[in-house]
Amino acid sequence: MVEEEQKYEVDDTYVLPDLSATAPAGGQVRALPQVTLVARYLDTVDLRLARAGASLRHRRGDELPWTVKLPTGTPGVRHEISRPGAAGQPPPELVELVTALHRGAPLAPVTVVRTVRHAHEVCDEAGAVLAEVVDDQVSVLDDNDATTGTFRELEVELKAGDRTLLDQIGGVLREAGARDGSFTPKHVRALGAAAQAEPDLVAPGELPADATAGDVVTEAVRKEVRRLLAHDPLVRLRVPGGGGDSAVHQMRVAIRRLRSDLRTFKPLLRRSWSSPLRAELRWLAEHLGAARDAEVLRARLRRTANADPLSPLDQDAVDRLDKALAKRQRQALAAIDKALRSARYLALVDALVLAARAPRFTRRAAEPAARTLPALVARPWKRLTGPDGVEGLDPLGPDDRWHTVRKEAKQARYAVNAVLPAVGKDARRLSRALAQVQDVLGEHQDAAVAADTWLALAADRPGDHKLAVVAGRLAERERETVRQMRAQFPAAWHRATRRRRTRWLP
Repeated sequence: MVEEEQKYEVDDTYVLPDLSATAPAGGQVRALPQVTLVARYLDTVDLRLARAGASLRHRRGDELPWTVKLPTGTPGVRHEISRPGAAGQPPPELVELVTALHRGAPLAPVTVVRTVRHAHEVCDEAGAVLAEVVDDQVSVLDDNDATTGTFRELEVELKAGDRTLLDQIGGVLREAGARDGSFTPKHVRALGAAAQAEPDLVAPGELPADATAGDVVTEAVRKEVRRLLAHDPLVRLRVPGGGGDSAVHQMRVAIRRLRSDLRTFKPLLRRSWSSPLRAELRWLAEHLGAARDAEVLRARLRRTANADPLSPLDQDAVDRLDKALAKRQRQALAAIDKALRSARYLALVDALVLAARAPRFTRRAAEPAARTLPALVARPWKRLTGPDGVEGLDPLGPDDRWHTVRKEAKQARYAVNAVLPAVGKDARRLSRALAQVQDVLGEHQDAAVAADTWLALAADRPGDHKLAVVAGRLAERERETVRQMRAQFPAAWHRATRRRRTRWLP
């Protein structure tokens, strides 16, 4: 569940205005009975969850008393996941969702917040709740339930409504004297300055005008570590990871880019630090890869099967293929879960947090970025363009050879992307052109793998003749896609190699 809300600051004399004008025609604003909520928040001793904008709490009286809230990167919008459970022990599933934040450190109660809530629901004509406006009187309690501090705040949370309604309600509240508040959660306000300190995971920032090569690499590492760890809980929850892609895919891409950067910028990095990190990232990528491959194949199966409505395939046979892939996907996801629960993964998360804070560099990393980085990017570019890359690519050659070129194109593009902040528009032009090359080669590889997969699945069931026929027809459609991508590749490659896109490379 995604929670979207807006907070407002008010003093004790503030009177909640009439909200009826915010309800749509035929709707109403419904006042709810006053309730008292007592929430106990758990965190590490050094408040790793709170500093990262997350929380784990038990709130007495809720139907699902245990709740984890996770940041999304958008102010006021958080993932909210609630589960049942006794007060004394948080559900293991929720503890696992914040693994990337606590990193194995013990969780214990850190604050208790009591809220006296007056809530109003803005409903439409059918009675559906569009938004909830709550007026909270908050008390911070010590271990003896004595009050150590108080504050008041208003929250407007979207339910079935849209952002326009959120803004409309905010306008009414501000007109009555409310002030826009920060998105600081109650428990963070209760815990004070320590909970508002910088998180352990250092976020990407702006490069200085005189950036060194190390500065650029540091920002590239921070960006991908942040993406990887942000998708950890989403992988566990099996929810999308943004941009329509699964969280598994997003996490896998972050790993690929990190491993690529560690390889491209090897001369700037201490090998004793980067090599073990790259090896552990490969271990995690292998677990994610099987699940992602099954996911891609299942989506492709339906697309290929329905590609020609004038020549339909036996739907029952297609369903049997999908069933086999679904089993493969479940097994792969179970393997991911096991890996993410392991001590090895905890150690990797710790290493990634440290990597984002301070990569281990050689002396060469102190050189100016503009002078040092183009030569490093030129290495994967030359591998891509050379005899073992596109130069030696046979239009009639085996699929594996084309796949090798695809991997080299991806490596080159990742290298170009990493130096974009330092190189600027010339690198951006090359990156865009390489993205098109990568799209062509990626579709080629997906089609080639799919063709082999359909035939292999049919071979596993030699007595299923209908399945064999459907698999053969699917494979032929995939091979036609392979032929089309090989025909499109020269034009895409020509665009990528134009002088105005590559002139910055030595």
